[in-house]
Amino acid sequence: MTPSLPLAAPPPRLGPRPLPLHLMAAGMSYASSNAALPLLRQGLLRWSPALGPDAEAVRERLARAKAEDLAAAVEREGRRRLDAFLTGVERYRHHSYRRDLQDPPAVWSAGTTLLHDYGHGGDGAAIPVLLVPSLINRAYILDLSARRSFARWLSANGFWPFVVDWRAPGAVERGFTLADYVTGRLEPALETVLSLTGEKPALLGYCMGGLLAVALAHRRMDALRSLALLATPWDFHAERPAQAMGLAAFAAASEWLTTSLGELPVDMIQMLFASLDPTLAERKFSAFAALDPESDAASDFVALEDWLNDGVPLAAPVARECLAGWYGRNTPAAGTWAIGGMPVDPAQLSLPALAVIPAQDRIVPPGSAEALGRDLPNATVMQPKVGHIGMMVSRGVETVLWPRIADWLRSHR
Repeated sequence: MTPSLPLAAPPPRLGPRPLPLHLMAAGMSYASSNAALPLLRQGLLRWSPALGPDAEAVRERLARAKAEDLAAAVEREGRRRLDAFLTGVERYRHHSYRRDLQDPPAVWSAGTTLLHDYGHGGDGAAIPVLLVPSLINRAYILDLSARRSFARWLSANGFWPFVVDWRAPGAVERGFTLADYVTGRLEPALETVLSLTGEKPALLGYCMGGLLAVALAHRRMDALRSLALLATPWDFHAERPAQAMGLAAFAAASEWLTTSLGELPVDMIQMLFASLDPTLAERKFSAFAALDPESDAASDFVALEDWLNDGVPLAAPVARECLAGWYGRNTPAAGTWAIGGMPVDPAQLSLPALAVIPAQDRIVPPGSAEALGRDLPNATVMQPKVGHIGMMVSRGVETVLWPRIADWLRSHR
């Protein structure tokens, strides 16, 4: 008998994407620390107002310290932090975890868009729910792992979930606008749910998917029982107008690339997210380096990072609408965002609505989502103390937040 060959180790992961950007940001941060010390000691650098009285105490300690001792201490600390970050990145890239959940069957598809049925339709009391994720992330954030699956939790708790899976734009989708996605994909998906269940579903949108859900509800309010919106932005200038305009400027500067490729690539989108918090990658991978690689916490971290790095490019027309329209001209809050020639006006939605606004959201400022909660005439607002992605993956959400969402859905049968 021929001896079996050992299985080849999987190739290292590509992430965190874009890896050169994160490596450069961390390296520049540490390399520039010593260079900034003379300016800091001379009072030429501004301190964050958030430090308050602590800033003065630090100034006094800096003034007393010997310059050469301080420089040596900063150098040691910079090397320590850089080593922790690089260790975390390397451990992530070679971690043994691989997602092994199988997607449920697709009950409808068009182009690269699928509709997955998470089942329990045999239960006559099950409430159908159509879940709409963002266009720029893979749908399995709603079904991340055996321990972290909102869709499977719903299925086990009296609901019949259907998840829209956008996947990467194909030849047809590269010419799509947001209107094409709403009218050509979401409306047929909704019709499929109506046909399979014989009931009006609840419509649940997450992040960018929430805006698409509002547009769908605006067109097909008669076919829905309720509307739930999780971390859905609306007023893009509510808290960080300068940052929003910066994203619009980025879109203009990268138009040549978007036009030539027919889409905004994943790594460019990841750069935009990184700009919201340039030190986030360093902090989280340094923390990961301190975890037991065999622990559940380490596997959960890798599962989430794999999803973050498995993004979806945006079709060129959609990228323009989102960056130049939503972020630049603030078209949703201004009342000028239209689908099929009809402005999307949440004030016209009489459906029972739920706005879940994470208090610790770094991606969608709470003020942006609160604007939508105010505009919906029949809205209930929840403000859980979680982050944007934490709503789906934080430890404990399945016993605290998800039951609250489920209770609201049940109360609007």
